[in-house]
Amino acid sequence: MHKPGDVILGGLFEVHYTSVFPEWTFSSEPRQPSCQGFDILGFRQAQTMAFAIDEINRNSNLLPNVSLGYSLYDNCGALIIGFSAALSLASGQEEHFQLQENCIGTPPVLGIVGDSYSTFSIATSNVLGLYKMPIVSYFSTCSCLSDRKRFPSFFRTIPSDAFQVRAMIQILKRFHWTWMGLLVTNDDYGLHVAQSFKSDLAQSGAGCLAYLEVLPWDSDPKEQERIVHLMKTSTARVVMVFAHENHMIKLMKEVVRQNVTGLQWIASEAWTAAAVLQTPQLMPYLGGTLGIAIRRGELTGFMDFLLRIHPGQHDSNNENSMVNQFWEYIFQCRFAPPPAGWVESGGTLCTGDEDLENVETDFLDLSNLRPEYNIYKAVYALAYALDDMLQCVPGKGPFRGHSCATLQRLEPWQLVHYLQNVNFTTSFGDQVSFDENGDVLPIYDIMNWQWLPDGRTKVQTVGEVKKSPFKGEELTIDEDKIFWNFQQNEPPKSVCSESCPPGTRMARKKGQPECCFDCIPCSEGKISNNTDSMECISCPEDFWSSPKRDHCVPKKIEFLSYHEPLGICLTTTSLLGTLICAVVLVVFTHHRSTPLVRANNSELSFLLLVSLKLCFLCSLLFIGRPRLWTCQLRHAAFGISFVLCVSCILVKTMVVLAVFNASKPGGGTSLKWFGAMQQRGTVLALTSIQAAICTTWLVTSSPAPHKNTQYHNDKIVYECVVGSTIGFAVLLGYIGLLAILSFLLAFLARNLPDNFNEAKFITFSMLIFCAVWVAFVPAYVNSPGKYADAVEVFAILASSFGLLVALFGPKCYIILLRPERNTKKAIMGRAITK
Repeated sequence: MHKPGDVILGGLFEVHYTSVFPEWTFSSEPRQPSCQGFDILGFRQAQTMAFAIDEINRNSNLLPNVSLGYSLYDNCGALIIGFSAALSLASGQEEHFQLQENCIGTPPVLGIVGDSYSTFSIATSNVLGLYKMPIVSYFSTCSCLSDRKRFPSFFRTIPSDAFQVRAMIQILKRFHWTWMGLLVTNDDYGLHVAQSFKSDLAQSGAGCLAYLEVLPWDSDPKEQERIVHLMKTSTARVVMVFAHENHMIKLMKEVVRQNVTGLQWIASEAWTAAAVLQTPQLMPYLGGTLGIAIRRGELTGFMDFLLRIHPGQHDSNNENSMVNQFWEYIFQCRFAPPPAGWVESGGTLCTGDEDLENVETDFLDLSNLRPEYNIYKAVYALAYALDDMLQCVPGKGPFRGHSCATLQRLEPWQLVHYLQNVNFTTSFGDQVSFDENGDVLPIYDIMNWQWLPDGRTKVQTVGEVKKSPFKGEELTIDEDKIFWNFQQNEPPKSVCSESCPPGTRMARKKGQPECCFDCIPCSEGKISNNTDSMECISCPEDFWSSPKRDHCVPKKIEFLSYHEPLGICLTTTSLLGTLICAVVLVVFTHHRSTPLVRANNSELSFLLLVSLKLCFLCSLLFIGRPRLWTCQLRHAAFGISFVLCVSCILVKTMVVLAVFNASKPGGGTSLKWFGAMQQRGTVLALTSIQAAICTTWLVTSSPAPHKNTQYHNDKIVYECVVGSTIGFAVLLGYIGLLAILSFLLAFLARNLPDNFNEAKFITFSMLIFCAVWVAFVPAYVNSPGKYADAVEVFAILASSFGLLVALFGPKCYIILLRPERNTKKAIMGRAITK
């Protein structure tokens, strides 16, 4: 189809979708292939370019005094035909183009609008790009065409597949679909999409492919059956298809045959608006399909332009033939002479008087102009580039020497320069400009195939995805408008493995994609507070994992408390011992003048009772939450109290031996060394040594509270570390030394006469004392946490009770229950009787 003009623009469209190639022989004459299968939408796309050029010619503000013409070719859905047509447009082999005799003038066409298939555009651009012939495609989406080194003069008004892939990944993220299948065609369009999709999907972490299958170009029934069976048996409920209409028709025949339902289809822009698939037979399978669609536009006056199409109104035989084919297709008639047998079989003849307005056809349905809108923008892009070129001021041009291009000597590469910088807004309000790769500012509509209750099909716009210079890529979807072809009209769930709840982590299944995983509970002390956590994180030192492992909780704090049974028992025992000491002290004070009390060195007995009371009370410092002052005081008080106690016992033992020696002839001088002052001085001196040990220990390496997490992972054991083990050992060793010395002296005095028999009680008490503390050492070392404190408290109480009972029990018995024996005569009589 041709129209003359000052400047000619070429166009490539698919007006027929199949072609038959004749057999070639060396002896036969060359014959052209025949195109079959008239495509009225392809014809409407060709008419869109004619309409845009007609509108530009009537616009006095754009290209004034310059008329545009066109030369449109049918590629018949075949690469060889489309490629041949492109070369014809560029080289002017057709008789329609006549160069001037001196070969000066514009080339046959200044730019080409097309082609529709990516493979066709790649082949054409590979050749015409060598001559910088501008090509503006309206339907080729392969991301490979963005390679400026390979395709320096290629532009397009449809977004690249790279953006379409990212748009689909955003939809997958929106509905949490992480497990999907991908079907692509076996051509540049499909194979580049597959590569781009796998790369972007892995980079975004949005999911995994359950399968990736390539749809064959031919109708291979076994391959189609295998692919559909895989779709049927796969656990992926979402299927994305980057294919053309003819591929989908073949695929859906097998889908219907195997009755594969329950799939959520996501359509590429190539078949989102395919009316041939929106039939009652296919909607049970394709209902609810979400699709990426080319931006819809409105072309004012386009309907009137289409209604003016009429057979016989065109000068060109080719164009008149094309219109006649369109007329025959629309009205199902034939122009004279009709094919043989047409009239006999009931066919009607075309008169040319038929009215397009009285026939229902998709050709006049202008509510969904998508490829047409891209064609419209492509024509205007070339027109605005020409207009910018013609407005160039000599001396200020962009070329060598600041020159300008002229229409008479225009080179294609000069138009490419202006086309690269074109920027305009359509009457529909969309901005058109090209980036450095020749890609237009991308925008897609998101469509939903809705199956209405009355059986009709409606393709509803439910959102859009676009890229703006300032906000980047944006996805907008109105979920309330979406029809889901599932129960309860809700989106399906398509995951390889259910999400791992908080408290677990994902463990990838061996040999399977990363979306297929097991949920492993976090180990103790670790948590995951998010869904689908890759790793469990450790809780801080003072925290532990909750039972569900989804958050950290403060660790339980453990120490020997006053509120627990063990602490209560030890506290009660300590207070009981203190009370008994107080009672004994009262008894001894009340009976201080009796012979029994006076005979047992009452002053040391009183001091011993006070020290025992301090021993009982110091055990309370080991109970309760450890603090710095309690940690420092507990061992000092314990050490000094026990040294005071054992010192009193040691002095009492020494006094017994001195008295016994004084009763022998010539032994009276020994008593002068054990008078009251000497006894007090000895006790004070021995106690001062322990005080010095404690002071040195506290100053050099003081005990301090410590949070111990080694005993229990889920508990913090508050304890007092001794600071210096040597200091603690010296403290205990000094007590032990005094105790052993007291035991040895008392053991030597065990056979003295009965009036001096307190040595026996001292021997027995020291035996208990030493036994308790010898047993204490291994028990203390092997007891963790609060139990170490409990062992030490028990040792203090046991040894204190041992001393109290052994030393004061018999005396209290005589004083309180056998007062007749608490006389000097009774005491002395016992000795005489013996």
